[in-house]
Amino acid sequence: MLGPLVVGGFLYETRSEPTLAQGALRAAGADDSKALSHKRRVAVRAGLLGLGEPLIRAIPPAAIDDGNLNTLEIAAFLDIIAASKPDHVFLDAPVNPRGIPKLREQLIAASGVHSWTIEPKADSTYPVVGAASIFAKVFRDDAIDAIQAESRANGDGEVGSGYPSDPETRAWLMQFIRSGRPFPSSVRTRWGTIDILRQAALFPA
Repeated sequence: MLGPLVVGGFLYETRSEPTLAQGALRAAGADDSKALSHKRRVAVRAGLLGLGEPLIRAIPPAAIDDGNLNTLEIAAFLDIIAASKPDHVFLDAPVNPRGIPKLREQLIAASGVHSWTIEPKADSTYPVVGAASIFAKVFRDDAIDAIQAESRANGDGEVGSGYPSDPETRAWLMQFIRSGRPFPSSVRTRWGTIDILRQAALFPA
């Protein structure tokens, strides 16, 4: 509910079959960023910098509120591809597996890249996707840290993780709802949890 949507890419050059040539990334610690602690992500990111080129696209809350999340995400994919010009793309599937063939066709037509690997949990299967996820997650961690610092400076307390399930984040949002103050620009105001919190403020248990 807080902060940008961050999409990460990682351009990795290899002379051999792409699915078999990511050992150096795995050795450097590339993996699903969610499986690593923040400290470990930062350390692995430093080791990956010399192995390829990270590409980050951050979509701010205002754009998320005004747009469609899937459309914005695909636009970020295409922007990263246009900037990096890869021969093969590995993508952590943002859709149900049944939707992958249609998504692949859409991305091929829009990008001009014809060689794709699109799978669920690709960030844990393919080190190059894990590398991209690490750069994206550290970028987002830093964004949340900046939101936290601003909140403390304004006397608004702890923001939590920014995710809808976090009680600390929900309590932080509720203080704005109850006081009638506008949300900070870091809040995705169209998130469904916002409506739930507004209802809870109107009809407290």
